[in-house]
Amino acid sequence: MNSLFGTDGIRGVAGSFPLDEPTVYACARSLATQLERTLNRPPRVVTGRDTRESGRWIESIMTRGLRDQGAEVLSAGIITTPGIAYLTRSQSLDAGVVISASHNPVPDNGIKIFSAAGTKLADQLERAIEEDIRRSPQIKNGLGLSWLDCDEDLRHRYTQYLIHDIGQGLDLSDLRIVLDCAHGAAYEIAPEVFSALRAQVQALAVEPDGKNINQNCGAVHIENLSQWIRSHDADLGIAFDGDADRALLVGRDGRVFDGDHIMFAAANFLKATGKLNNNLVVGTVMSNWGLEKGLQERGITLHRTPVGDRYVLEKLLEHNGSLGGEQSGHIIFPHVSLAGDGMITALETLRIMKQTQCDLYELTQGFTQYPQLLINVPVSSKPPFESIPAIFSQQRAIEHELEGRGRLLLRYSGTENKARVMIEADDPELVTKLANELAGTIRSYLG
Repeated sequence: MNSLFGTDGIRGVAGSFPLDEPTVYACARSLATQLERTLNRPPRVVTGRDTRESGRWIESIMTRGLRDQGAEVLSAGIITTPGIAYLTRSQSLDAGVVISASHNPVPDNGIKIFSAAGTKLADQLERAIEEDIRRSPQIKNGLGLSWLDCDEDLRHRYTQYLIHDIGQGLDLSDLRIVLDCAHGAAYEIAPEVFSALRAQVQALAVEPDGKNINQNCGAVHIENLSQWIRSHDADLGIAFDGDADRALLVGRDGRVFDGDHIMFAAANFLKATGKLNNNLVVGTVMSNWGLEKGLQERGITLHRTPVGDRYVLEKLLEHNGSLGGEQSGHIIFPHVSLAGDGMITALETLRIMKQTQCDLYELTQGFTQYPQLLINVPVSSKPPFESIPAIFSQQRAIEHELEGRGRLLLRYSGTENKARVMIEADDPELVTKLANELAGTIRSYLG
């Protein structure tokens, strides 16, 4: 059995392995067993989900497995992924389980598990759960569901935390803010939070039907919010993805500000206020070359990690860093939360704007974003690229051509059967040409 846990938990097509009933049930029983082995008592677990139609039955199978192994289970209902991370930590629970596939389309779903500290599970525990699943007896579908009433107070605790702790002293009454909630987990929470902070709120994509999450909306389709902003009078747009662990921002003329922009603005602010520990920021291999150069000019070092917020957090904790994140909009402020939270990202950015009296355009001056193209190539398998001579030789030739003026990043997705080709350089035509050529080669051999 291949590894079930990717960079962001278990993910796949709902109803198919590894998100079929027997595997989900085995995962739940293993989690409860592993926790009880450490705690010497039955664990207490909180669950939550996004708005996908498959979410409730997957949550019910998880609940059944956890309960059958003696765990106490609470359900927060529809709530963001970082909301579960917060509740697990703040309510002294032993684990949190989120049923979500984040930015993926609706046929997919996933299982994300948080530790008592509100962080992703340790690799060792994930491997132990995988081994338990591998050894579990074959169980047929039709296990029977274990429905659990949603505890509305749990979600209320999270929204109050955002309003009164994260948003303390933040008055947004002079701002017209458009929220794109992706028909996802933030569809009620985000409008409530920003309205409570007195912003003039226009909420889009807040009518989930179980099938429309991330569909032509949210952070994965930021162009729609950008177009909306250009044709309406607003100060700022905020787009979340399906589980709201990421946020992208849109300026008053429709310009998109991604995670690199946000990190650049936040790093400069933290350094100016003496709060940027060790003058470093943690990004990933996907962070734009321009971010690294812009920070370097200000005496700030960018540390890169593999893609995945868990790796960003590991590096932040290793270096006692104050700021890290991904270009996609996962931003971590460790002094606030150890989980990427789109709502916190937006509120912290708004606080910087308020305290500096600068808008995003001013806050990101000095950051020149190099032309960058990312092509996702569906693949049938994921062999090492160096094992295929045609791909490897083309990769080396491109790296040689880009030396001193750009870079190539070639990797497999950690959550989908895709190869990701990313090229950035000073010449957009060259970027497009090289990226399409390499993507075509990969498609020929692995598509």
